[in-house]
Amino acid sequence: MLLEISHRTTYRYDASPTSSTQLLRLTPRSDASQDVLDWRIDAAADPEPWRDGFGNQCHTLALENPPRRIDIVARGRVSTTRTNGVLPPDDCPPELFLQQTSRTRPDRELAEFASGFRGKRLDVLHDLMAAIRDRVAYRTGVTNVRSTASEAFAAGRGVCQDHAHVFIGCARLLGVPARYVSGYLYDGDATHAAGHAWAAAWIDDLGWVGFDVSNCTCATERHVSLAVGLDYDSASPVRGVRTGGGRESLEVAVRVSAPPPGRSRAAGRPR
Repeated sequence: MLLEISHRTTYRYDASPTSSTQLLRLTPRSDASQDVLDWRIDAAADPEPWRDGFGNQCHTLALENPPRRIDIVARGRVSTTRTNGVLPPDDCPPELFLQQTSRTRPDRELAEFASGFRGKRLDVLHDLMAAIRDRVAYRTGVTNVRSTASEAFAAGRGVCQDHAHVFIGCARLLGVPARYVSGYLYDGDATHAAGHAWAAAWIDDLGWVGFDVSNCTCATERHVSLAVGLDYDSASPVRGVRTGGGRESLEVAVRVSAPPPGRSRAAGRPR
């Protein structure tokens, strides 16, 4: 499946900041489920590329005396292949993803919920995914970017980031390595105010299996992954710090489309 992706992040400030440094995980990598045909990041300066410990393609965008508005646009084309949600091993050992974080660590209520699931089999994790989706309804505006798995579970509402954190926390409690995946989901030619997120669990003799709790499905050819990590903090598309500028506002616009054959346009070489 050929997908065209555009991801615009816009920061606005009351006054011009003195400096701004953004860590970008906005470049997907090719793997068994996706082939990055072309990709580029447009910003006020050329971002410096590097790779983190999880193998994610990262960039650092450092600006001195930037304007009151900063735009970061990532865009390109990715060809996806259906793998039934399964990816082979990569350079990160699965055991790394057994450690809980402040985002995923279950409290007593969530731990009791997780204890109702036994074993490390694929069917157990499917049951876990369905149970989480039943307990935590998809609702925007209830949680925020700093919410934990336990907070979302207690509220009974949340978004894809919360669903992924709850699943990961429960899976790790069961002894199953699980990691956070940031990326995109094609669900029609609509523009959204954020990307997408799901979880991936390690199944022996199978590999990494993607679980999209928000949609109660394994990852499909409609999913494009950007980065993986222990939780949102280590896989978020854009994070940064600044000096000065006063009050900040953030706007994100993500569009994923499937162009008709012969009508897609190139975005540039991946970088």
